[in-house]
Amino acid sequence: MDANGDGLDELQARLGHRFAHPGLLRRAVTHASAEPRSWNAYERLEFLGDRVLGLVVAEQLLDRFPHAREGEIARRHARMVRGETLAEVARGLELGRFLIVSRGEQEAGTRRSESVLSDAMEAAIAALYLDGGLEVARRFVLSLWNPIMERDPGAPRDAKTALQEWTQARRLGLPLYETIERSGPAHAPEFVVRVTVGGHPPRVASGRAKRAAEQAAATLLLADVGGDATP
Repeated sequence: MDANGDGLDELQARLGHRFAHPGLLRRAVTHASAEPRSWNAYERLEFLGDRVLGLVVAEQLLDRFPHAREGEIARRHARMVRGETLAEVARGLELGRFLIVSRGEQEAGTRRSESVLSDAMEAAIAALYLDGGLEVARRFVLSLWNPIMERDPGAPRDAKTALQEWTQARRLGLPLYETIERSGPAHAPEFVVRVTVGGHPPRVASGRAKRAAEQAAATLLLADVGGDATP
């Protein structure tokens, strides 16, 4: 979509909602590079969308898993609202095609950036909420997040959580994660992270996102100490 907002009709169809105030949707897909008035880009909507998504997902998880304990629900919730999941949904909608960015950011590949797609997805959810109310936002979120919940029926326990639980059970303190290198272009960065736990050699791993690198490093350290990242 160009700076004039061409493509809004198609995007509304993909979101399943005809906006009474199309300007809300345009703002939700406007990157700060294309809007000199920063308050008019998507960052403020992103803040709201994060809360709307969190509420809808929390409510759905409690309904889906009535006998699950709080810790399990919290782990499932974190998995559903993390940046990687948001970016996955955004890619499925081809949201990057509709982002309004400066020429420079377009050439840098910003429309493919996982963090930008994640932020814009949250902003779009906020726009749906502000224009149509909570039910419109809920209907959209559940249509796309329910299949992800069904695809992942087991209670997730990621490597970082497993490592933290392992260290706390042994009174070793919290694992320390340090980003020791970042390379690559803005739209496809590569992070190198080191994780350290008292009394054990550190492990280093890389990933396309900082969190992914941390997870990989935690997995390596768990393997060293005989821990397990699965429930």
